[in-house]
Amino acid sequence: MGLVEQREGTEAGRLDAFVDGAFAFILTLLLIGGASIPDSAAKLLHALGGVPAFAACFFQVAFFWHGHVRWRRLCPRDEAAGRWWSLLLVFFALIFVYPLHMVFAGVFSWLSGGLLPSDFAPVGGPIDMRILFACYGLAYACMAGTLALLFVHAAGSSARQGLDNLGARREMRVWSVPALVGLASALTALLLPLSAPGWMWAIPGMMYSLLFLIGPVVNRFNRRYVPA
Repeated sequence: MGLVEQREGTEAGRLDAFVDGAFAFILTLLLIGGASIPDSAAKLLHALGGVPAFAACFFQVAFFWHGHVRWRRLCPRDEAAGRWWSLLLVFFALIFVYPLHMVFAGVFSWLSGGLLPSDFAPVGGPIDMRILFACYGLAYACMAGTLALLFVHAAGSSARQGLDNLGARREMRVWSVPALVGLASALTALLLPLSAPGWMWAIPGMMYSLLFLIGPVVNRFNRRYVPA
């Protein structure tokens, strides 16, 4: 291995360590017990009531983190564009953590009839729901869109080196789906009239069921580009 390749590998490792550390920090912000360790059985039970919401948040954070891991596998070289897009992903992730916790804590509290705790109370009614879903959707779309751009970069980098970029092009399409879904959810929340009945404010959240479209997108890509 030449000196240049060794230095690039070191720089890439430093970037990945920073991104991994940032995502680990995000998970610490989602700790089920909050800022303090429970010192009584009642507080312990209250903290454990946040486990379902924490699990859902954990999955979402891991979903985006693993996207960055897959990008690095396809783009092992250290390049300026990859560094900047990775830093932008971390920036959006640190914003995403706040609406993320509020959404899932609120959802599980509502599903349990208030049995599971939630610090989010939409005292402002529809306007609070609009702000929450708009912030969540925009942050979600920005993170997924940044990952899509990372794979655009990976595809271009592979092409310039004369390497196969099929995997990067597939991932680019995969991440475009959650980016569009998040954007559509945010726009729906912003466009819903404040006079809409309460059940309609579940629509922005239900739109994330459209993530199932990732499967058909991948299948269509494979049929079109992957040799039989």
